[in-house]
Amino acid sequence: MIHLTPQTLARARAGQEAAVAAVLTHMMPLLRRAAARAVCPGLEFDDALQEGIIGLFGAIKTYHAAGGASFETYAAVCIRNAVTAARRAAGRKKNAPLNQSLPLEDAAPAPGPEELAIRREQLRSTVADIQTRLSPFEREVLAAHLAGGSYRQIARQLGCTPKAVENALVRLRRKLRGGHPTH
Repeated sequence: MIHLTPQTLARARAGQEAAVAAVLTHMMPLLRRAAARAVCPGLEFDDALQEGIIGLFGAIKTYHAAGGASFETYAAVCIRNAVTAARRAAGRKKNAPLNQSLPLEDAAPAPGPEELAIRREQLRSTVADIQTRLSPFEREVLAAHLAGGSYRQIARQLGCTPKAVENALVRLRRKLRGGHPTH
């Protein structure tokens, strides 16, 4: 297992791809467990995993060793909170028709080693994509939002309006889900 040093965390916070990949690799078992526990009608494993990764990125940006908790403990809470929020959102009544519908095809068989290697590479690519697709402002809004700040608190912290925070969250969600963002 990789040991996360304060230097690795600092480099990850600065956006250095190798350091972010090291943190992601270190935290992947926890990410996978949290995503597996969150799977429910309306929230598939891959979507839960992506939400957990977003929570991990928030942890990287907002972690301070002076708080007393280890990075792993802090990140675990951020990951669980992000995945739990996604599960709650998937379970809302507005999603009931989708959650109760039947799939058109049978469940796919468990992935083999080749498929797992492909998925790992896709995950690395997604991490790099997330780092490059979000603007610095959107990354700050995301980190503050994942830390539990309300739109007003985030706006005060970043010196903008709550509407600017809301718009940034809409944009970054669209970007992270593969939509076509507008700048």
